[in-house]
Amino acid sequence: MAVRTLEIDGRTVSAREQETVLEVARESGIEIPTLCDMTGLSTVGACRLCVVEVAGVARPQPACLTRVSEGMVVRTSTPKLQEYRKMILELLLAERNHVCAVCVANGDCQLQDACAQLGVDHVRYEYLHPGCQVDLSHPLFGLDHNRCILCSRCVRVCDEVEGAHTWDMSGRGLGTRVITDMAQPWGQADSCTSCGKCVVACPTGALFRQGASVAEMEKDRSRLLRILVHREEKS
Repeated sequence: MAVRTLEIDGRTVSAREQETVLEVARESGIEIPTLCDMTGLSTVGACRLCVVEVAGVARPQPACLTRVSEGMVVRTSTPKLQEYRKMILELLLAERNHVCAVCVANGDCQLQDACAQLGVDHVRYEYLHPGCQVDLSHPLFGLDHNRCILCSRCVRVCDEVEGAHTWDMSGRGLGTRVITDMAQPWGQADSCTSCGKCVVACPTGALFRQGASVAEMEKDRSRLLRILVHREEKS
């Protein structure tokens, strides 16, 4: 496979021709924030937190979807990009009802971590306060639409790792929701295997284990990577 040489934040790095900017940055120890990306799952570019500046390209590009090219010059952390990312996080917070103080994932939430990392301590936009439901019909797990950021990790891990495809997206715009089995209550979804991979993959407290109280939920996301590695070794 051909090798490409490019520059990221002033550093010259080498990459395989099919790699993305996000993959190469991670391999080089350069951190780019993201919420929808998860190692081992397909890439959708849903959150746009990973946008980077590419020399010669007018608009910021999603690092998770942008393939490397020879001589590419990339900037990952300019003041302009940091403002974009803060705006994205503030919009996510304003769109649903994220109240960390009463969330089971408080302290183990990647949205919360991203806000802390980028210095988001207030929201400049009007809160929408949508009437989101909580689905507790499943005997083991719960779904709180108030915490969902529509990253589609649950959809992809269920389809690509578990092979059940219980989850999907429904609606448009502000009415978009994750659903199970054609909008059946989760507990009535015949395709669900109750494996819990979707709960582990979820970056927030939207999917949680029933019985967990405030700040008690911990998600070992490396578990999914271990599953994928073992499958690859056996194939």
